[in-house]
Amino acid sequence: MNLTKIDGGVTAAAGFEAAGCEAGIKYQGRTDMAMIYCRVPCAAAGTFTSNVVKAAPVLYDRHIVTDIGKAQAIVINAGIANACTGRAGYEICEKTAEAAAAILSEVHADRAPVSADQVLVCSTGVIGMPIPLDRIVAGTGKLARLTRADGGSEAAAAIMTTDTKKKEESFRFVLSDGTEAHIGGMCKGSGMIHPNMCTMLSFITTDAAIDQSLLQEALREDIKTTYNRVSVDGDTSTNDTCLVLASGLAGNKTITEKDEDYRLFCEALHAVNEGLARKMAADGEGATMLFEAHVIHADTAAHAGILARSVISSNLTKAAMYGHDANWGRILCALGYAGVDFDPEKVDLTLVSAAGTLPIVKDGVAEAYSEEKATLILSEAEVTVICDMKMGDAEGRAWGCDLTYDYVKINGDYRS
Repeated sequence: MNLTKIDGGVTAAAGFEAAGCEAGIKYQGRTDMAMIYCRVPCAAAGTFTSNVVKAAPVLYDRHIVTDIGKAQAIVINAGIANACTGRAGYEICEKTAEAAAAILSEVHADRAPVSADQVLVCSTGVIGMPIPLDRIVAGTGKLARLTRADGGSEAAAAIMTTDTKKKEESFRFVLSDGTEAHIGGMCKGSGMIHPNMCTMLSFITTDAAIDQSLLQEALREDIKTTYNRVSVDGDTSTNDTCLVLASGLAGNKTITEKDEDYRLFCEALHAVNEGLARKMAADGEGATMLFEAHVIHADTAAHAGILARSVISSNLTKAAMYGHDANWGRILCALGYAGVDFDPEKVDLTLVSAAGTLPIVKDGVAEAYSEEKATLILSEAEVTVICDMKMGDAEGRAWGCDLTYDYVKINGDYRS
């Protein structure tokens, strides 16, 4: 296998540094700001929320990715989303970028100077609250002095809101000329997760050299089968952002066409994104399990993805998962309203976890199975339902979690 899992997260790739710090944006007694910095300007790509209500950082970053296509640093804050804040919110982004550019250029005077229009800014947290400019600027200055090559985990922890675990992935891969390249990432996401572009916040870095337009295309295509296959609660955020920076410091010949190296890069990008997507689903607010739907033998890959996502998005099915109840009728129902035509009298359903495998439906009718065995299988931390549509050769996966009492508690008290 060309991919090797490694440590390092968002700083696994050559040239990248990161840090987290306590800035007091909203939280007290914990880190709540992070920075990713590269010693050289990078090709930059991004995907953003499809929500009509877009936070100021989304509008700001979309401009940089679309009109400039290069970036050297990302500044992220947790606690306040800087959404629905008007022109003042956009100016916060501009001033944050200016502060980051100035201090990074000063601290790293021996490296390429950082331009303000190559600093991306992201926020996550409560919508509508004014973001304190003085604290953001002070935190940015602190971060610029703290970044280091092993700071990825600190950054991943600093961007958490209701997340219970930091989320990181990184891999080493080898290109066709033997060049060793690296790719890594971090994300945050626990609630308000039902992406129609990517995820809540996700940051990927690589030292592979790749043309910016191909980098953008690779990301745009990959989110369709990774982040767009995750749902926690059916809510698409105002701040959803996924950013990828490519430093080119691996030293490979720049990938400029869809050749073998492009395929290898896309494979590595997919591994990072799928790993992060699964971790988000498993850490859904109040969740006790990762719930995966694996649709097989569908007529098309697109239909397989739609069917799988419908199953993991069903609140009734999610509640059954929490109760460790093999209520297969809810799964079949969710397949039925997904918008894909199929013959329900041909569908098989099978439950799989570390506790075993159990067929529960054959040709649309219940199998004679043990409820006790089903409960045992559904009591594991990761559970998969295999949905065999018997239509073709396509397959697709989607990831969600169970729906628990704690989800309501967390969101009932979110602002207070």
